Amino acid sequence: MANALVAQSGGPSSVINATIAGVVKANQLNPVYGKVYGGLHGIEGILQEMFYDLTDMSDEENLILRQTPAAALGSCRYKLLRENEADFVRLFEVMEKYDIETLFYTGGNDSMDTVAALTEYAEKHNIEGRRFVGCPKTVDNDLMVIDHSPGYASAAKFIANTAYQTWQDYSVYTRQEVFVLETMGRDAGWLAAAANLSGVVDLTILPEQPFDKEVFLGELKTILEEKNKAYIVISEGARYADGTYLSAAESKNDTFGHAILGGSGEALKSLIMNAGAAERVKVQDLSTAQRSHATEQSLVDVSESFKLGMSAHMRSMDKTFTGKMVGLVRKDQEEYDVEYIATDASNIANHVRNFPEEWILPNYRGVSQEALDHMRPLIKGNPTIIYDEVTNLPKQVKPYFLR
Repeated sequence: MANALVAQSGGPSSVINATIAGVVKANQLNPVYGKVYGGLHGIEGILQEMFYDLTDMSDEENLILRQTPAAALGSCRYKLLRENEADFVRLFEVMEKYDIETLFYTGGNDSMDTVAALTEYAEKHNIEGRRFVGCPKTVDNDLMVIDHSPGYASAAKFIANTAYQTWQDYSVYTRQEVFVLETMGRDAGWLAAAANLSGVVDLTILPEQPFDKEVFLGELKTILEEKNKAYIVISEGARYADGTYLSAAESKNDTFGHAILGGSGEALKSLIMNAGAAERVKVQDLSTAQRSHATEQSLVDVSESFKLGMSAHMRSMDKTFTGKMVGLVRKDQEEYDVEYIATDASNIANHVRNFPEEWILPNYRGVSQEALDHMRPLIKGNPTIIYDEVTNLPKQVKPYFLR
């Protein structure tokens, strides 16, 4: 009986480990593979034979793994370049050495490009018995084809709750005040849009809606005249019509060629203060908190992530199943329900699904009711958290890359 390998790549989420738990649990219930190895630090670690045996994971550890944030197997930002054939040769050597039939790779756009590239290489060189299956993950929710990406709902829930609670806090003073909440979202505004689920946001600045300084300041003036307060949410990827980012700091590129952003909130604060539009501006940058706050998980999100891992394992029983990503689509817009589907990984790789422009209200006044209706079911429910009796903190697995 051949073996399987599961690995994680890119930025983590609070439910990425639930997909790994799903693959492991599915193999325990239906042993398609002799062993399920965890690849440490994604492709980068696999090339170095950095594995951890997950096959006989206990039920308790499986449950705790689902509530553990970040990538328990470790992640990477390693770009598998098609022109770098040495990496492909090495990876297939490693798979042969450990008799690995299927690699389950969990990640976003670039990770699905890795799945597609490995599948293409195997087909081109007539390599049999080596298969590649993608599992989606990205808090940005910018993956094509599927309804939403595992990880998004929990981050969205955290952002909406944070907006509501910080609004309660900043509203207690009689003084004039502007509060700016900065979220992740390089190219897509899904996370910033989710703050509107709180019902307290006055202005929302998304990457999809070019920033016009004069229009924004005009809207801010109107709001401050009405209530002396303004709550603003801005995406890190907010940009002017010419594509220039608002980010205060000069953006750099990561290993995938994507802009490394941050500072749009501070840039907006400077713009407001320099224009004399407000007396006081406070900025809250959610940074990594929005994707690692596991006690804010959406029950829908963590459950779907786990089931997605099980679905990927089940589909891999088909020996022709390779080069695919398993995802989910909404079955009914009225009564929330999903079904798990498979699509070519190439349909996901290097594409971005933006927040729909028709859901964005004019003049930064938020998002439509249709958008709220779409997002609200995703954040429903709270999983039962298992706590440590000594620390009184949520139990978490010790990262496998530290064992």
